[in-house]
Amino acid sequence: MEGTGSLYDWTVIRSILAIIQWWGFNVTVIIMNKWIFQKLEFKFPLTVSCVHFICSAIGAYLVIKVLKLKPLIVVDPEDRWRRIFPMSFIFCINIVLGNISLRYIPVSFMQTIKSFTPATTVFLQWLVWRKYFDWRIWASLVPIVGGILLTSITELSFNVFGFFAALLGCLATSTKTILAESLLHGYKFDSINTVYYMAPLATMILAAPALVLEGSGVVEWFRTHTELVSPLIIIFGSGVLAFCLNFSIFYVIHSTTAVTFNVAGNLKVAVAITFSWLIFRNPISLMNAVGCTVTLVGCTFYGYVRHKLSQQTPGTPRTPRTPRNKVELLPLVNDKLDDKV
Repeated sequence: MEGTGSLYDWTVIRSILAIIQWWGFNVTVIIMNKWIFQKLEFKFPLTVSCVHFICSAIGAYLVIKVLKLKPLIVVDPEDRWRRIFPMSFIFCINIVLGNISLRYIPVSFMQTIKSFTPATTVFLQWLVWRKYFDWRIWASLVPIVGGILLTSITELSFNVFGFFAALLGCLATSTKTILAESLLHGYKFDSINTVYYMAPLATMILAAPALVLEGSGVVEWFRTHTELVSPLIIIFGSGVLAFCLNFSIFYVIHSTTAVTFNVAGNLKVAVAITFSWLIFRNPISLMNAVGCTVTLVGCTFYGYVRHKLSQQTPGTPRTPRTPRNKVELLPLVNDKLDDKV
C-alpha cells in the first residue's frame, strides 16, 4: 500500500510539473511575441512566424532524427502532399493570424478571443458537416459567446483588424481540428511528429508572402537599428521557445486527464492575461475583466459537459436519434488539443 501511495504522489507531482512547464513556455512565448511587436518595433508577423516555423522544424528534426527522443511516424510520400500539405496550410494560417492579432491588440483581449474556439468548432461542424450535438453542448456555449461579446464591447484597446485576425484564428484552429479527423486518419501524430512534418511545409508556404510583403520593411528595420544582438536573440529565442512549447504539450497530454487538461488550459489563459497586464499595463476595465472571467468559466463548463457526455455508457443514448451519416460519427474534437501559439 505504501508503494501505491508513493506512486500516486509521484503521478500527481509529475502532472503538476508538466502543467507548470507548459504554462511557463506558453506564457513566455506570448509575452515575447508581444514584446517583439511592441517594444522592439519589429512589426512583421509573417517574418516572426517564419522564424518560429524554421526553429520548430530544426528542433523536431533534432529530437526525432538526432537525439531519437521520439520515434518517427512514417508517412507515405503521396500522403505528404495529399493529406499533410492541406493541414500545414491551415496550421500556417493559424499561427500567422495569432501573431497578427498580437501586433494590434493586447494579449488579454487576444487570449480571450481564442477561447471562442469551442464555439466556432461546434458551429462549423453543425453548419458544414451537419453534425448533431446534444443540447447541453449548445447550452455550454452560451457563457462563452456572452463573455466574448461583453469583453469585445468593453475592450479599451479595441482594434478591428486585430479583433478579426484573432476571430479568424479561432476559425482556422477549428478547421484544423476538424480536418485532422479525416486528413490524418490512420496516423496517430503526437505534437513533435506534427511539427516535424508540418513546420517545413508551413515555412515553404509562408516564405514567399513574407519576403514580398515584409522584406523591404525588415531590411529597413535592420538599417535603422544599430544594436541588433539583443533583439535578434529575443526574436530567435521566441522561435526556440515556440518549439519547446510544442514539445511540452506531449508531456502534459500524457500526464493529465482530459478534465485536468481543460481546466489547466483555461487557467493558463488567466495566467497569460495577468502576466501580460503586469508587463505591458494595457488598460482593462471592470466589465472587460468580468467578460473575460465569464468566457473562461464557460470554457471550463464546456469541457466538463463534453467529458460527462463522453463518459456515458454505450447503452445510454447520447442523442434523441441515430446519426444520419458517417460524418456525424466524427468526434467533436480531440479531448486534448495541441496549443500552439
